[in-house]
Amino acid sequence: MASDQEVTELLEPTVQNILDQESLKWVFVGGKGGVGKTTCSSILAILLASVRSSVLIISTDPAHNLSDAFQQRFTKTPTLVNGFTNLFALEVDPTVENDDISGDSPDNFVSELANAIPGIDEAMSFAEMLKLVQTMDYSVIVFDTAPTGHTLRLLQFPSTLEKGLTKMMALKNKFGGLLSQMTRLFGAEDDFGEDAILGRLEGMKAVIEQVNKQFKDPDLTTFVCVCIPEFLSLYETERLVQELTKFEIDTHNVIINQVIYDDEVVESKLLKARMKMQERYIDQFHMLYEDFHITKLPLMPEEVTGLQALRTFSRHFIAPYQPTLKRGTIEAAEKRIAALKQMLKDAEEELERLRKGKQTA
Repeated sequence: MASDQEVTELLEPTVQNILDQESLKWVFVGGKGGVGKTTCSSILAILLASVRSSVLIISTDPAHNLSDAFQQRFTKTPTLVNGFTNLFALEVDPTVENDDISGDSPDNFVSELANAIPGIDEAMSFAEMLKLVQTMDYSVIVFDTAPTGHTLRLLQFPSTLEKGLTKMMALKNKFGGLLSQMTRLFGAEDDFGEDAILGRLEGMKAVIEQVNKQFKDPDLTTFVCVCIPEFLSLYETERLVQELTKFEIDTHNVIINQVIYDDEVVESKLLKARMKMQERYIDQFHMLYEDFHITKLPLMPEEVTGLQALRTFSRHFIAPYQPTLKRGTIEAAEKRIAALKQMLKDAEEELERLRKGKQTA
């Protein structure tokens, strides 16, 4: 008969709710730096790929880690992840790269105009990326975001660009031939004069309005907060949740990473003390977010990198982590045997996928 603790563990929430929500189009993963956002977003993308027709994972963190997580080189062009037929990845920096904008072009001219509005340069680049992504028709898109401050700027981009473009259009209506005079001043040709520029701005505004509406729809968008059981991470998570609420973006999943369990402590006084500290913060997470799905992940002795390691670790996302029993008992031996059998099963499935991949190649 299962103990009360075992029953509680079996009832602990997981990220299964995200996999079951078939309407989701955008899944953001964010939190404080160093809490394991890239690992969590990569595993979420892998799990979604098992239930969706096509998945794209995008890194918007300037310090890209997706390539390290999958041990595969990614660029700003969607690349098929090794071992999959429906999971793609790309790494982008949502800022305007001046070197990529050449000479007298409509893009350059619009950028010059936009620089007068704080934050709109990043917003315009982000809009272009979203426009590109939407034409690719992925079933769901996972964002591996940068640390909290950068993430909040990213989420502000739709409203920033919308407000900025509205101001520019208002200036056009108020001052009549202002843009015409500016195009002549810049020596612009008729091909990208006033009408062309305004048309481009209107097109970008339409994209942003559509995406902004989707971001605020809980059926289409959700934000997964990743944290560790420490004070600063708790503080950052609360700040993030408050800001998401202000932006009207749904969030109901918190992943607490790097949790130390009693079976891993052995006789270390330092680990015991740290485990007690973590328990206090985990209790606070449960009090603050009692209506959230809170998933706890164990601290691992090594980094989770490479497809096989990500697949193995992914089972803790859909079934609560079960600490092993003390060594030297029959129960502990049975537990280790079961874990080894699962690892063997995962390895056999991976081998079979590789064989099928070679046959279809």
